[in-house]
Amino acid sequence: MEKITLGKTGLEVTKTAMGCLPVQRCTLDDGVRLLRAAYEGGINYFDTANAYTDSEEKIGLALADVRGSIVLSTKSAARDKEGVLRHIENSLRMMKTDYIDLFQFHQVAQVPDPNDPDGAFAGALEAKARGWIGHIGVTSHRVDVAEQCIASGLFETLQFPFSYISDDRDLALAAKCKEAGMGFIAMKGLAGGMLGSPRACYAFMAQYDNVVPIWGIQTLEELEQWLALDKEDPAMDEELAAFIKKERQELSGSFCRSCGYCMPCPAGIEIRNCARMNMLLRRSPWQPYMSDEWRAKMEKINDCLGCYQCSRRCPYQLDTPNLLKYMLKDYREFYETHKDLL
Repeated sequence: MEKITLGKTGLEVTKTAMGCLPVQRCTLDDGVRLLRAAYEGGINYFDTANAYTDSEEKIGLALADVRGSIVLSTKSAARDKEGVLRHIENSLRMMKTDYIDLFQFHQVAQVPDPNDPDGAFAGALEAKARGWIGHIGVTSHRVDVAEQCIASGLFETLQFPFSYISDDRDLALAAKCKEAGMGFIAMKGLAGGMLGSPRACYAFMAQYDNVVPIWGIQTLEELEQWLALDKEDPAMDEELAAFIKKERQELSGSFCRSCGYCMPCPAGIEIRNCARMNMLLRRSPWQPYMSDEWRAKMEKINDCLGCYQCSRRCPYQLDTPNLLKYMLKDYREFYETHKDLL
């Protein structure tokens, strides 16, 4: 497999890497089997987080005996020194290792303060001094915060949503990181599952020689698909470019990326999925979303308080309350036209 270096970290990782958030949805045995198959297939970079329930435990069970041959990164959303150290210590224990190659501040809404002796950054520095972590990075869904993180010079890597429907400002982050000597880790390469052509996604990412996509892989079938694409290494051609252009046109504007910054909703609405329901119905098997459970979740939109907390937290400046109302109307119409097919 092709390997690239994550900026100034010196860490050499496979261009086809594994995002381990979906692994938490696997049973213990299936998750361990999947992770081991990924390693045996040639993948050497595994990215997880303290928040991904038992994914770190599964990594430890699957890969502890090959620790010297892989690169591990994890994350903490703690915003204080004590919390960061506690999370890192737990990650070391779960993954059965004595060091983490890359530690990342998870989903920051502002640049962590390096001068706060009790802050999160102080925790990362102490962990590094103890030998618990090798490098310090950051993740965010907010492009303005990502730009500030790059400019700060505090971090060795940036992880950010990056796909062929990203706008120009988001796409420019890859070049900014390259100029700053930072590694760039692309999350949500399939835009939260909305992009249905892994081949197009792969070819898009291949155009950036400093971008490492961490594909969210949940099944052995998905793993085989990415391994096959890595072996084939398809390049961007006219057909794929035309397909991507069409996709960008269809998914531009009020498209919810399911980042979850809008949550929790004080009215109990599952915004991150309800706000993109029209895409879920039309770009994936729609039958599961016609269940009584999902109908109740969508009707919950009627309880919207109009507080606009969700919109104020949205990195993409979506008018979420009105978007939800549109989704409910569309959902009802879709249900009426498809209920006889259930």
